[in-house]
Amino acid sequence: MKLLHVDASILNEQSVSRQLTAAIAQRLTQATPGLQVVRADLVTQPVAHLSAAEFLAFRGVEPQDGDTKLAVARNASLLDDFLAADIVVIGAPMYNFTLPTQLRAWLDRLAVPGKTFQYSESGVEGLAKGKRIIVASSRGGLYGEGAPAAFLDHQETYLRGFFGFLGVTDIVFVRAEGLAISPESRSAAIEAATAQIETLAA
Repeated sequence: MKLLHVDASILNEQSVSRQLTAAIAQRLTQATPGLQVVRADLVTQPVAHLSAAEFLAFRGVEPQDGDTKLAVARNASLLDDFLAADIVVIGAPMYNFTLPTQLRAWLDRLAVPGKTFQYSESGVEGLAKGKRIIVASSRGGLYGEGAPAAFLDHQETYLRGFFGFLGVTDIVFVRAEGLAISPESRSAAIEAATAQIETLAA
């Protein structure tokens, strides 16, 4: 089995989402003998915003210049890592009610017609079925179901919709929210998320 471990937080050692993804990867590695882990740090090895030439390459238009050829080759590698993974662990902090642009740029490399989805007369079909995705979600405020600010959640709702479009139905969120409310709230949120991680099945 293969696990793809993806981080996108710019906060490095101060990052709660990185702390949680590390704990998730460790938990699953210990519980799954022989599990191979592939690492993708979208901050130390950033993925640029998607260019027109890269977008057209997804649709079969061959790139002409060297730089674009290199970018297209890396895009193929990122997609291959995702497709080969049985489990994908994603660190997804909330920045201004949505995802970090670093994570969005990576997601743009995954939505490829004929690879992860396809259209037909009956609608869209996701082609990335059978994967398990675990999202380490961190938020400064409270945006869960029933919270007054729940309508501002364009982070978890986006990820659920995006991966659902690709055919992934097994999506779990390990959430630490209210991190910016007070030191006590931060500690309690991290403790609760850590406890949830300990219950994750192999």
